[in-house]
Amino acid sequence: MTQLSIIVAVAHDSVIGVNNTLPWHLPEDLKRFRALTMGHHIIMGRKTYDSLGRLLPGRTTVIVTRNQNYHVEGALVANSLEDAIALCKGDDEVFLIGGAELYQAGLKLANKLYITEIELDVAGDAFFPALVSEEWLETEREAHTSEKGLNFNYATYVRK
Repeated sequence: MTQLSIIVAVAHDSVIGVNNTLPWHLPEDLKRFRALTMGHHIIMGRKTYDSLGRLLPGRTTVIVTRNQNYHVEGALVANSLEDAIALCKGDDEVFLIGGAELYQAGLKLANKLYITEIELDVAGDAFFPALVSEEWLETEREAHTSEKGLNFNYATYVRK
């Protein structure tokens, strides 16, 4: 059975983005993201794909969009999160990588969360939904400081 995992970096006040970009640069988290997602399917919304501007190597990209005629060479396209997950058969763990709208829908379907909590106050216009503590159990937490002095935590949650 395919497990849906959410992977996200979140600043204070649940900020995950501003103007369709990440409002921070954290190379350590990008390395972790790459290590966790390499060789797996990654599901993202069309706006997230637009912000990346390219397919990520070593992963199968599934883009979710309402546009029935949308096409990206080298990617799979689905019109709902459920359809996107169905396209990932055979992969033991599939990663939902954004954006905000898909995270909202994905929290109902995910079994695992990989959250990078960034100790940063930053304005944003995209937010990660609040977790219902009765539904999630924190299984790991690691504190880190980036080379530039930014404090952050890697937290892993599994559905109770």
